Amino acid sequence: MTSILITGGAGFIGANFIRYVLQGDSAVRVVNLDALTYAGSLENLRDLPDATRHTFIQGDICDRPLIDKLLREHQIDTIVHFAAESHVDRSIHNPGQFIQTNIVGTFTLLEAARAAWCAKDVRSQKSEVSNNLATSDLRPLSSDLRPLTADRCSPTSDLRPLTADNCSLNSVAPRQRFHHVSTDEVFGSLHSHDPAFTETTPYDPSSPYSASKAASDHIVRAYARTYGLPVTMTNCSNNYGPYQFPEKLIPLMILNALEGKPLPVYGDGMQIRDWLYVEDHCEAIWKILQHGQPGETYNIGGDNQPSNLEIVRTICSLLDELVPTAVSGQRSAVSPQSFRAGLITFVKDRPGHDRRYAMDISKIKRELGWQPRHTLADGLRQTVQWYLDHPEWIAAIRGQGGYQTWMEKNYTARQEVSGQISKVSGK
Repeated sequence: MTSILITGGAGFIGANFIRYVLQGDSAVRVVNLDALTYAGSLENLRDLPDATRHTFIQGDICDRPLIDKLLREHQIDTIVHFAAESHVDRSIHNPGQFIQTNIVGTFTLLEAARAAWCAKDVRSQKSEVSNNLATSDLRPLSSDLRPLTADRCSPTSDLRPLTADNCSLNSVAPRQRFHHVSTDEVFGSLHSHDPAFTETTPYDPSSPYSASKAASDHIVRAYARTYGLPVTMTNCSNNYGPYQFPEKLIPLMILNALEGKPLPVYGDGMQIRDWLYVEDHCEAIWKILQHGQPGETYNIGGDNQPSNLEIVRTICSLLDELVPTAVSGQRSAVSPQSFRAGLITFVKDRPGHDRRYAMDISKIKRELGWQPRHTLADGLRQTVQWYLDHPEWIAAIRGQGGYQTWMEKNYTARQEVSGQISKVSGK
């Protein structure tokens, strides 16, 4: 593994993974493909360790000619596929973009990997047309319709059909790997006493986002079984840590609490999640690339089960400790240890909001020896401190087009259902 294509590498998890790889392995070169949509930013890539081994390309994962060119010119032997539309609320407002990026984009990458890595077979152009008639990336036929011969069919030629017969595990270089990053949300919602998700839990997605990720997971597995493409896959829980776009729960609560703004909590705030510190996630993926078996899926989680309300209260307490002079006034009646907890405001819940996620990570512990290094308490403290230490990053991200409009649309305009937490008995 010497040349890695990382999709979505200007986003939260992708940028952290690039830092992890460049710092940890001096032999690896990284090609970073990112469309720089709202959640991706070059601000996340400042001050990379050994940046000479990092090449950034702005582009779309649905752009097949671009993907083919990158795989060929950079001799890519590993693809780590982070790129995705991932915010559930945005998927409710605009599901079409999630279908395009998460499903069509994944398909495009798989087809490109299959073309670049699998054994070539000489066929006539007529055969290619019949096999690829329904694909959107078929280029116009040349007027030269003479049969393909060995001197006209090179490893980089796109004039051949790819079938199950000419792509098998035996025809792929042993160190090549397509790693697909997915989510625990594909499994749906758990009841309070249900066992945690395992790698074999049936899929039951609730939102357009999780449904699009479920579809992409199935396509990845199909390419492994049908074409022998060397894939691994991970389903991770909620990530948090440095460089997370501030529409997500933890950074949103940190920044709003610092500024004395309301802390919007969906419904009753008792939704339960597993929280994974992003550096632990990066370490797990790297270990899978090094030692995971092709065709395998691994759950990655933080091994915790707090409610969203507990997360918000913890953030408030940390900020009261770390920035004690920024807020004046009385302490919250229900959280007397915290000034900022009085800013918590219950708002209208998200449609189809899953109640509980839980991850069984025993497989990756047992087979690869990985487990999270950060406790939730340690990870939250480090995350809060990072945001306190990087006001220039916050200002740059908030200055990007459309950020404030989205925040007002999704949070400010929501109907408040319970008022501030200090006014709600027993909450």
